[in-house]
Amino acid sequence: KEAAEKAKIELSTSEKTEINIPYITADAKGPKHLKIEMTRAELEKLVSDLIDATIPPCEKALKDAKLSKSDINEILLVGGMTRMPAVQKKVQEFFGKEPNKGVNPDEVVAIGAAIQGGVIAGDVHDITLLDVSPLSLGLETLGGVMTKIIERNTTIPAEKKQIFSTAADNQSTVEIHILQGEREMASDNKTLGKFILDGIPPAPRGVPQIEVTFSIDANGILNVKAVDRATNKEQKITITASTGLSDDEIEKMVEDAAKHAKEDKEKREEIEVKNEAESLIFSTEKLLEDAGDKISKKEKEEAEEKIAALKKILETENPKKEDIKKGIEELTKSVQEVSKKMYEAAAKEVEKEEKDKAESADADKKKSSDDSDNKGNNDEKDDNGDVKEGDVVE
Repeated sequence: KEAAEKAKIELSTSEKTEINIPYITADAKGPKHLKIEMTRAELEKLVSDLIDATIPPCEKALKDAKLSKSDINEILLVGGMTRMPAVQKKVQEFFGKEPNKGVNPDEVVAIGAAIQGGVIAGDVHDITLLDVSPLSLGLETLGGVMTKIIERNTTIPAEKKQIFSTAADNQSTVEIHILQGEREMASDNKTLGKFILDGIPPAPRGVPQIEVTFSIDANGILNVKAVDRATNKEQKITITASTGLSDDEIEKMVEDAAKHAKEDKEKREEIEVKNEAESLIFSTEKLLEDAGDKISKKEKEEAEEKIAALKKILETENPKKEDIKKGIEELTKSVQEVSKKMYEAAAKEVEKEEKDKAESADADKKKSSDDSDNKGNNDEKDDNGDVKEGDVVE
C-alpha cells in the first residue's frame, strides 16, 4: 500500500517512477523482490473510470443548485488524488476554467469544518457558510403519496409551511407521518416519525385547515408542528437524527429515486387522478343537493348518472388512468351545465328582487303624491269658510 501511494504521488510530478518492494514473498529458492517501472500514462489508464466518475456528481450538483458552469467563480479540489494532472485536466475540460490550486487538497475539508464550527459558535462573523438538507423532507398524504415540504438541497436553517385538510367527512383526527427521501410514494421513503393531531371539529371533508410547519436548524434537528386553524390545537415532534444517514446511504436513496423515477411518476399520477375523481364526486353531490329546484329533474338525473359511472370505474380493480380521466371529463361537463343553470336561476332571482324593489318604490312615491294632493284639497275647503268638526266658532 505504501509503495502504491508513493508511486501515485511521484507520478503527479514525474512521467515515470520505479516501484521497489524487497522481500515481497518467498519460495523454495529464496525471497522474491518486486522491482518494476511505471509510467504516468499507465496509472491514468488504471484509474480512468474513477476520474470519469467524478463528473456526474458535478453535473447533479449544478442541476440541484439551478446553476450553469459559467456561474461557478472558483473550483476547489478536495483530496490528495486531485493533484493528479489527469484529474485537473478533466475538471478543467468540464468547467471550462482552471481549478484553484491555492488551497491544500488534504486540508480543505478540515478548514471548511473549522470555519463552519466557528460560524455556528458565533466566533466567526464575516463569513457565511451554507449547509443544505441532503434529502427532501415531507409527509404522507391521501393515497400514500409523499408530499415534499423541504426539498433536497434547501439551504438550512429553513422553515416551510403548508396547509392540508381532512380526507373524510367529520374526521376528528389526522396522522402526521414524517418522511425523508426522494421517492414519490411514502412507503418507499424513510420514516422519521409520526404523531396524531386530534380534537378537530366535525366538518365536511376539505373544510378543516391544518397548518403543518417543518423547521430544520443548523444542526439538522427537525421540528414538525401541526395546528388546526379553527381551534388552535397543536401537536409537534422533534427529530434529532433527521440527517443521520451516511453519505453512501444518501447516495443510494438518490440513485434509487432516479432509477425508479418513471414508474414512481406513473404511480403518483394514478393516485392523484383517483383523488381528483373522488373530490369531484363529493363536490358534485353537494352541488346537486344545494341546487334544489333551480335545475330540472332531467339535468339532475344526467349528473347523477355521470357520478354513478365514475364511481363504477373507481370501484373496478386497478382502474385505468385514461378511463378515470374520461369519467372526470364527462362529469365535469355535467357540473358546468348545472352550475350554468344555477347561475341563471340566481340571476333571475336577483333581477326579480330588483324589479320588485323598483315597483315598491314607485308605489310608495305615488301614494305619497296622492296624500299630498288630498291635503291640499282639504286646505282649500277650510279657506272657503266651511265649518268642520273640531273648529272653534266665536
